[in-house]
Amino acid sequence: MKHKLILLTFLIAVCVMKQANAQLALEQNKTYTGAQANELLYKAIYQMDQGSPEVIKKTIRNINNLLKDPRLKGKVQVELVVFSAGTEALRKDSEYEEAIRDLILKGVIVAQCLNTLEERKIDKSELYDFLAYVPTGNGELLIRAGEGWTIIKP
Repeated sequence: MKHKLILLTFLIAVCVMKQANAQLALEQNKTYTGAQANELLYKAIYQMDQGSPEVIKKTIRNINNLLKDPRLKGKVQVELVVFSAGTEALRKDSEYEEAIRDLILKGVIVAQCLNTLEERKIDKSELYDFLAYVPTGNGELLIRAGEGWTIIKP
């Protein structure tokens, strides 16, 4: 009987401790305000290789959100590399001219893959005249990754 009482007391103590630990975890989570940006510079390259309006808008929105993050003010370098079907966003007749121009004015490099233009038989004259060009989108991603850039694909 004494052993059962000790076991029961132990089980109750374990349950109380688990409940207290759970409450502590919830309180700690509630007070978390995000990671601190302790580095001098953060570098992100966004990959846009899909042409659906949802993906294009999401990519532009994500970049703008990153640029607005107060923790990263003055500490972030951003590039948007566009290839494959994503190229549709950079055509002169697309609805994204103002948004793409705005990114560039905020310091974002917007680079189109030349390989895509060749494969899809698209002339540079069909795209906005303020774009940068890279030989290949995948090559740009690989080089930037080697330089320590974070690749983000919305």
